[in-house]
Amino acid sequence: MAGLLESNGLGSMNDVPGDLLDEIKRLEKLFIVEQPKLKEITNHFVDELAKGLSVEGGSIPMNPTWVMTRPTGYETGTFLALDMGGTNLRVCEIILPEAKGEFEIIQSKYRMPEELKTGKAEELWEYVADCLQQFIEYHHEDEKLETLPLGFTFSYPATQNYIDHGILQRWTKGFDIEGVEGYDVVEQFEAVLATRGLPVKLTALINDTTGTLVASAYTDDAMRIGCIFGTGCNAAYVENCGSIPKLADMKLPADMPMAINCEWGAFDNEHKVLPLTPYDVIIDKESPRPGQQAFEKMVAGLYLGELFRLVLVDLHHNKECIFFHGQDISKLEKAYTLDSSFLSLIEEDPFENLSETHDLFIHKLGIIAKKPELELCRRLAELIGTRAARLSSCGVAAICKKKNYKSCHVGADGSVFNKYPHFKQRGAVALREILDWPEDLKPDPIDIRAAEDGSGVGAAIIAALTIKRIKEGNLAGVRNTKGLPSGKP
Repeated sequence: MAGLLESNGLGSMNDVPGDLLDEIKRLEKLFIVEQPKLKEITNHFVDELAKGLSVEGGSIPMNPTWVMTRPTGYETGTFLALDMGGTNLRVCEIILPEAKGEFEIIQSKYRMPEELKTGKAEELWEYVADCLQQFIEYHHEDEKLETLPLGFTFSYPATQNYIDHGILQRWTKGFDIEGVEGYDVVEQFEAVLATRGLPVKLTALINDTTGTLVASAYTDDAMRIGCIFGTGCNAAYVENCGSIPKLADMKLPADMPMAINCEWGAFDNEHKVLPLTPYDVIIDKESPRPGQQAFEKMVAGLYLGELFRLVLVDLHHNKECIFFHGQDISKLEKAYTLDSSFLSLIEEDPFENLSETHDLFIHKLGIIAKKPELELCRRLAELIGTRAARLSSCGVAAICKKKNYKSCHVGADGSVFNKYPHFKQRGAVALREILDWPEDLKPDPIDIRAAEDGSGVGAAIIAALTIKRIKEGNLAGVRNTKGLPSGKP
């Protein structure tokens, strides 16, 4: 399809031998997703979103978050936020001043130790509490603090019957800590906090994607969807309670808003529409949770480098072509040795002879690649990066179709969206194809743009919104109002 993939403008492939050209063509067939397939995926996605809201449920959990008001931009107060992602733990103090849509933030980052990710529950919560305590003691030494509301961004699928409660459904992002799945993470964390006497009240447990939606809506009235395209992938949007059959027994007003954390990494776990390659099949089979997170494994940063690696190893062992002949590929044979930043660097290489890519292979993998091999690697990185962007747009288009959004802003965050070359443009091209916008329709009616800080500022705003609605008498989905702080400095 014309315009599907932009040319890199580097080399004409004239110097690529026939065996490698054949492999490039084979890879293009495997990884290019044409417009009809994008539309098929999107239509199935719309059905699956609705199914997730039904009583029976579906592959996509569609978790109600108990965030039940949109921000006005005039929320005020001082709040703490904890952000427990896949790589770092971040502790923030956020001040929401009187000015509309403004905020001030102080923050510290702490690395999540690798051994913690497969350790025990108590070790995890002790580490998180240590970091929180260090932060408070450093920034408020010798101060007598009022109790501060805490918004806790916990970016893993959790069932929330209340906003201050969350039962972990399953670990993702390489975590596999025993004794947490099936348990309330708030209860576990509060038990550790209680032993330290910190001036903190956990007011809201949120997902980073819900935070992204709320933080972006705080500064932009046209914001309707929050997305994460990073180590994992996800989206959140606001549904009406009347369109959530699985909450019918709560008898909430039909027009009452409810932010939904989709957890759409689980889309198409049944493998009905996603265009799987043999390499996707291997990633799934060798992952800690085969058969789960099908969509995430095709679009998230955690897997893009691994897809790339699997293809290169396959080519090296392929009798039909000569690839990395005579090279020691032992480093390349190690699973997950490459991440999405490796592909980013290849796509960013500005030189005709791909000299930066050549150096990258030497330094990272100890492989001296020939020019034709580098050309193939460049093309492969484009194919994998482009497929991820185009498939990601299917999810955005599906929410827009479900909610009948003809124009809106979508706030996106995450390392892939922010750092991967051309991801935003490639996603925008796909959105145009899926939604059949006329060529002369400019600017794009649905605009995916960089989000505000969802896991820090978003958590603080959600804590503020929760305190506000409790004061107004809306206690739906709140478990514990005892000792609720005001959030005022």
